[in-house]
Amino acid sequence: MFTIKGKTTDWELVIGLETHIEVLSNSKLFSGASADYNPTVAPNTQVSMVDVAMPGMLPVLNEYCVEQAIKMGLGLNAEISRRSKFARKQYFYPDLPQGYQISQPAEEPPIVGRGWVEIMSDDGKPKKIFIERAHLEQDAGKLKHDVHPTKSFADYNRTGVALLEIVTFLDTKNPENNSYISSPDEAERYLREIREIARALGVSKANMEEGSMRADVNVSVRPVGSTEFRTRTETKNMVSFKFIKSAIEYEARRQIEIYENGGTVSQDTMRYSQADGTTSVMRSKEDALDYRYFPDPDLLPLEISDETIERIRATMPELPAATRARYIAMGLNEYDAARLTETTDISKWFDAAVGDTPSRAKPIANWMISELFAHPENWDVKNAVDTREQGTARIITPSDLAELVDMIAANEINGKQAKEIFIKMLDGENGTPRAIADKFSMKQITDTSAIESVVDEIVAANAPQVEQYRAGKTGLLGFFVGAVMKKTGGKANPAVVNEILRKKLA
Repeated sequence: MFTIKGKTTDWELVIGLETHIEVLSNSKLFSGASADYNPTVAPNTQVSMVDVAMPGMLPVLNEYCVEQAIKMGLGLNAEISRRSKFARKQYFYPDLPQGYQISQPAEEPPIVGRGWVEIMSDDGKPKKIFIERAHLEQDAGKLKHDVHPTKSFADYNRTGVALLEIVTFLDTKNPENNSYISSPDEAERYLREIREIARALGVSKANMEEGSMRADVNVSVRPVGSTEFRTRTETKNMVSFKFIKSAIEYEARRQIEIYENGGTVSQDTMRYSQADGTTSVMRSKEDALDYRYFPDPDLLPLEISDETIERIRATMPELPAATRARYIAMGLNEYDAARLTETTDISKWFDAAVGDTPSRAKPIANWMISELFAHPENWDVKNAVDTREQGTARIITPSDLAELVDMIAANEINGKQAKEIFIKMLDGENGTPRAIADKFSMKQITDTSAIESVVDEIVAANAPQVEQYRAGKTGLLGFFVGAVMKKTGGKANPAVVNEILRKKLA
């Protein structure tokens, strides 16, 4: 359990996340304007009359965006509502030209109902994080404050792009039913899981750095052992895993200090400062009544048939959780399985390297995690095909790593030689691992008689050490192994060397 030590007691965190992902589609949620929002596109060039609510312009629901939301809901193990509604959420801000946002209110069934995702808890065990709902809504525009010294500008290209807001669930009436996010690290794991589900399904790019995935972070604290849910604050529009964790930690300590000094925490909306890692009050937290929701008069209720849901379900690929389970069944531990499913690209690359040979799985995983992850310039993770070169860097492919692992398994090379071949590939040496081994005479000596001849020579030349070994100083075996390996230029099979030495020295 993650806890923070206070002056008089230990405190625990209760964290809720509202995650917004931009839905991948050609056009916006209610208009035909391009939804390919790109910061490099000239401002206000992808805006329709519907997006800015010009008189007489009626919204038309994008069916494809609805199907994308259903697909994401199925990926979240969630209920799909057969009937849901859209409403106008009233607020006035320069990035919202209509003066309202078309969304799905919490009181009405949203398109996606209760669900869950599984993450690894801080104690290393699987943990379900429950989803309350996921609903479709319009994105707002983007304000630019750095173009002019005294003016701000509004870019409405993003206005009307479909957002799916995914909200975690906290059962305040039945605390025993809860399995909630309780640490900054768990918050990051949850968000990464949401991201990879969205990417695996093709629902969203879910890139935090470009804003196609954002999170509002709700934080409250309570003494360890308490079942009370105290007042929470909400830090808005977080777009970095690092900053989200930092904001959670700072906000938790801020609330603890208030409680320990006899104060009370107010339900505020916070802003986060990247410059110093602090949070500060932006405004009092709004309630649903503040937004004055009312049904959108231009949109009929959305009805979804069972046939539509099952058709979408049939198109879904393997999700990260299922991929992890498959890797664990192949002999990988939970940590390795989690690392190899951090992105769909990584898992596809791993699968391409393993191929139809499950015995490769563990060594391939070891090489990827310990070596390839450290050399991104030599690893085209998005390309699981054999491209031998890319610029001046030697690109290591799935077949390269598979061949290297197979050579070790077949005793053609030992671990030291494999590392040398790998380094030569990193340095730009062309050719397959086997070709490199041939070129530099790196093949392992497995001929028992040849190794035995070298062992006899080493034993004869080190009589004092032989006597000491036979007298009980068995640690000297390493001395003899090292001498044989040096004599053979590191080419002798270490297992064979050990076996022959033990017989000769007995």
